[in-house]
Formats: sequence, C-alpha cells, structure tokens
Amino acid sequence: MKTNYGTFGAGLLFLLLAACERAPEQSEVAGSTRPDEHAVFSVPVEYHTLDNGLKVVMSQDGTAPLVTVAVYYNIGFRIEPRDRTGFAHLFEHMMFQGSKNLGKMEFVTLVQRNGGLLNGSTRFDYTNYFEIVPSNKLETMLWAEADRMRSLDITEENLVNQQGVVKNEVKVNVLNTPYGGYPWLDMPQHANENWYNAHNFYGELDDLDAAGLDDVADFFSRYYSPDNAAIAIVGDFEYAEALALVRKYFGDIPRSPRPVELPDISEPRQEQQKIASRRDPLATRPGFAFAYHAPERLTPEWYAMGLLDQILLQGEDSLLHQALVKREGITSSVDGGINAFLGNMLNYEGPMLWQAYFIHDQDVDQERIFKVLDGVIEQVRREPVDADTLARAKVKWRSGYYDTVTDNFGFGRADLLASLALFDDQPQLINEFEARMLEVTPERVLQTAQEYLRPTNRTVLTLEAGAANEGGEVASND
Repeated sequence: MKTNYGTFGAGLLFLLLAACERAPEQSEVAGSTRPDEHAVFSVPVEYHTLDNGLKVVMSQDGTAPLVTVAVYYNIGFRIEPRDRTGFAHLFEHMMFQGSKNLGKMEFVTLVQRNGGLLNGSTRFDYTNYFEIVPSNKLETMLWAEADRMRSLDITEENLVNQQGVVKNEVKVNVLNTPYGGYPWLDMPQHANENWYNAHNFYGELDDLDAAGLDDVADFFSRYYSPDNAAIAIVGDFEYAEALALVRKYFGDIPRSPRPVELPDISEPRQEQQKIASRRDPLATRPGFAFAYHAPERLTPEWYAMGLLDQILLQGEDSLLHQALVKREGITSSVDGGINAFLGNMLNYEGPMLWQAYFIHDQDVDQERIFKVLDGVIEQVRREPVDADTLARAKVKWRSGYYDTVTDNFGFGRADLLASLALFDDQPQLINEFEARMLEVTPERVLQTAQEYLRPTNRTVLTLEAGAANEGGEVASND
C-alpha cells in the first residue's frame, strides 16, 4: 500500500555508484571496533522536540553525499475512522496533489529534477513520506515537506481523482490479481477481534466513494499536524544547520486544534483456534497461511519471539523450511514473520501477528500440512532450544538488523528512528535492541513458545484455487 515514485534520478544514481567506491570512515562502520565476540552496533542519534510538538531525530552518516528526509504521521490504516475504510491510504495519495507553493505532482517533479527519489506508504500505525537526495538539497526537501504539512490543496477535483486511483488500485492489486491480498490483507480480518485491527485496510469501495471534502479537511487538520508527526534526517549534513532549517520551515506550523485521541486497539487473548477459508477464482494453486498473536512490543517475550521467528521461519536452516520444503516437499518456499509483508518487527506499535504462508500443489492434503506444522511448533514448545540453535538465531537476527538499519542509502535507519520517535519518544532505542536480543535465554524462548505458540492462539486461513481446473482462461472479479 504505497505510492511509488521511486525512479532514480540520473544525478543520484551517479552519486550512489561513486559512493560504492569509497571506504567508510571509521565512525561510519556498522559494527564497533571492539575485539570482543559481540561487538555492538551503534549509530549516532540527536533528538529534539519543537514547541509545536514536532519530533526531530537526526543521524549523521558521511558515507556518501546524500541525505534522507522522512516525515512520519501517527495515522495508519488500523486507526482510520469507522465507515471510512481505506481513508488513511486515500489520504496518502492526496498528499501528492499539491500545496500552496507546489502544484499537483510538482513535489514529485521537484525531487526527481534534483536527482533524487521519493516514495510514500501507509502501514498499520503510520503514514510516511521520504526523499533521498544529494545532501545539498536538504533545505529544498524540508521546505517542500513543510509546505504540504502546512497547506495541502484540498479540492473536490483532487479528491474525486484520487478516489478513482485508489479504487483502481484495489481492483488491480486485490480483486483482479491471483492471491491478491493473501494473506497480508486477509489474515488480520480473521485473526483479530477489535474492528480497528480487523477491518479491510485497503478500503471498501463504498466507503471510498462516500468520503467527502469535509472528511478530507477534518482528517488533515486532525492527523497531519506537527504534534502528530516525526521527521528523521539521515546522511551527510551538520546537526546544527539541519535543526535550524527544521525550525525555520516547520517551527511556526500550528498544532492541531483537536489533539489526536487514539482509539483502543488492544486485542483480547485468543482462547480458541480459528480456521477460515476463501476461494480465489484467479488462483491456480491452493494456499495455506497461519498466524499467532505476538507478544506485546518491547517486552522480554517480544524479543524471544523475534528469535523464535529466526528458528522457525527465516532462512533455509529454519525448522519450517526444513520440514515443509526439504523433508516433505509440500511447498517450494515459506514466507512470513512478525509484521510480515508490511514492515518488520521494529516499525509498528500496536498488536501484531507472527504469520507465515505458502502455496502448494492441489493434491497436498491439509491434514498432512497440519501434522507437519504441529510437529514443528510443538518441538519448540516441549523443551528449550539448544545453545547452538539459539546462538545461530541471534547471529541471523543481528545480520537482518544490520541490513535493515543500513538499507536503501539511509532510509532503513530513518524509518526506524522516525518510528521510535513517533511511538516511544525514544529513538535511542535503535542502539539497545541488539543487547536486549543477546540477553534472551533458552528458558525465555521456551516460556514464550508455550504461551504464544499454543494451538488456541492460532488462526489458519486457507485459499481455494478457483482456477485450478479451469484451464488458462479465468473470469474477472471486476
């Protein structure tokens, strides 16, 4: 669920290629230079909050003459208004339709003409917008982001146009695509009980049509204000200069006249296994997906669940891959994780699922799948994992974490810093995750598996392949 304006400008591409030839300075190396076995990853973090409530987190990285600017708003699709499903995503599109000093789509043109790339997306707990540009264009990007935070061009023409765009996106990506929405869109609707976590995030077509200009103006006023936002700046810049620019362009934007009151998004403890199914008329092979409610974020059990994810699901050495792919040949791959398909285990706030899915041949019996799945899950619920398995899981997690934080020329770091500022007011947590993960014991992993991987905490969603026996032609859902 993202607006894709990610085409590389020629200037930025040249800078990226050149940067690959430069050796990073000592202070920029991801790992510490300490010789001990668990050298700790650390990034610089400077954090401020403006008088109007805007959270500003900055992190220098002189590896390349680039800067990433990321603006995150504390409005994701799980807290959008009732009867306006899909509104958070619709509004993401509206933010590219012009502001006081930039006409329709001129924001995109501005970034690309300056050799940069940009994108926006809507997730469970936030909507974000980011640009990666040559570092001398930092001021330009801050001015542009502040302009649309201050003065979005809300018109009937823009609304109607983007309603059509989003409805078409639903038809293309979900209704008329094999496996569309499976399982990332479907599973939360079956596994969760709270409406905010369980509604159609992409949006019901009738709800999208019903949105009016007053809805848009109210939504903008309430959620797109500095006191409901965080900005992250990562890359080649000076702290004092960057902060001065943020104050210059964002400092006098007023707070929302109606402070955001977030709804209750808590989930009750699941006490009974749920099994659901849907038929996909375009799919040629069946699908099998399962999910468990994950522990509360930042708790000791949450860290342990991150390691269980590595042990059970991530990589070819994982227990599920070995059982489902290597040993039984049920599928060619199995995918998933905590906050799978829409982020990672670090960049969300509310209740979350650990889930996985795979596609399999028509002749594979579901009873056989359940038997293999239950055998693997019960293995980690019966006894503590051995020391070598846990150590390997920690190495895998650290590797993935380093990849995330150094991903996409600064965006991975900006994404995590902005999320931590927005949700926790503690962006420095970026430098604490690794140590806390290394503290997890086999006993904690066992306790977590026994509570959170119990059968009564599981939801299974199977997909029937409607086109499996119909030959090449399939009917459209349109």
